[in-house]
Amino acid sequence: MTGKKRVAFHTLGCKVNTYETDAMEQMMREGGYEIVPFQEGADVYIINTCSVTNMADHKSRQMLHRARKMNPAAVVVAVGCYVQADPAKAMEDTGADLIIGNNKKKDIVAILDAYLDGKRREAVIDIGETREYEELELSTVVDHTRAYIKVQDGCNQFCSYCIIPYTRGRIRSRKAERVKAEVARLAQSGIKEVVLTGIHLSSYGKDMGVDDGLLQLIQLIHGISGIERIRLGSLEPRIITEEFAQALGSMPKICPHFHLSLQSGCDAVLKRMNRHYTTGEYLRRCGILRTVFSNPAITTDVIVGFPGETQEEFLETKAFLEAVNFFEMHIFKYSPRKGTRAAAMDGQIPEHIKTDRSSQLLQLEREQSLRYRESFLGNEMTILLENRVRLGDAFYMVGHSREYVKAAWPLRPGEDEAAWSNRLVTARASGMIKDDIVLLHRP
Repeated sequence: MTGKKRVAFHTLGCKVNTYETDAMEQMMREGGYEIVPFQEGADVYIINTCSVTNMADHKSRQMLHRARKMNPAAVVVAVGCYVQADPAKAMEDTGADLIIGNNKKKDIVAILDAYLDGKRREAVIDIGETREYEELELSTVVDHTRAYIKVQDGCNQFCSYCIIPYTRGRIRSRKAERVKAEVARLAQSGIKEVVLTGIHLSSYGKDMGVDDGLLQLIQLIHGISGIERIRLGSLEPRIITEEFAQALGSMPKICPHFHLSLQSGCDAVLKRMNRHYTTGEYLRRCGILRTVFSNPAITTDVIVGFPGETQEEFLETKAFLEAVNFFEMHIFKYSPRKGTRAAAMDGQIPEHIKTDRSSQLLQLEREQSLRYRESFLGNEMTILLENRVRLGDAFYMVGHSREYVKAAWPLRPGEDEAAWSNRLVTARASGMIKDDIVLLHRP
């Protein structure tokens, strides 16, 4: 490679993708490339794609075409799940110059260098056959308060609506000592909160023959000096046992914020989805968390309009969501994904019905979320302050509580935000500035 080429990244999809993009940016910079914004003027555009739904596929294609328009002479690179699902189609449909599948992101500098030397256009492996965890790591992060740490890849669940086991492969765990070293390094750079993420985080360690691998990893990270908070990514409800919850509850750095994947509040629909629990089991796991932790934040995902979902089944789901009383719910309209069993099921739901059901659950989500935030009024909250925002005529430092409730700390006129950024403050919640922001009382 001659000259210092300018590289622009764009990320679609999950937090795992975000972590991997950050790691690729770091490697490209170390490899002699210049990282520039995703806009006109780059020599290379790298899109880290998503393929979780048909809409994700569409957005991936859209961004690749947009990159080509911004600079027709640039090298356009498609990376990740969209590529992995169907490499030939990804190349044909997007006109990408180079495609790189999962578990090859660690080699991106060498692959791009080889392409620029005219050697190859494709780097995609059979992801279903590999048992190797792809080692990527970060030494710094853009967000100087919170870092997402990828510790696991792959999924063995094969939910009937999901393509991810085919694009990410079987479960693979990162070695604990590598995780510990990365977290320790980030702590030294000033990071106070880490979020453990993975494609199926609850499976961490199982490929190594360790049933409680995730708990052991959390305990290891808990001992790292400088880390004040540990937050967990999405969990399968079955991991929440009394023993697991009690162990978490004994560690003061653990944030009582649990995202338990649900998808439906109807047992018949859960069975069609190939989810491996019942609503009764799910509710019991929520009860365990609420026994061990005081007012924990429990969040979830819900799919409406799954094939065959009757009005009665939808109402059963809605009633279940009301009974659990979540902090936040991410509501998705079912989208058939080619290559999954659900896409070929009978009883596909018309779009207007899915839209109506989604609207009902979104309204319920707004009501429950506001009620949960208001439950903190009058009580003390500890907030990790992150960035300055203007709300109305005043400026505030905004951050999150241990439950991930957003709160605002008033700044005095002329006060420098740098004096407060990345600090933990404890204050009484005195009111609401907006429906999603709690106001802190500053003495």
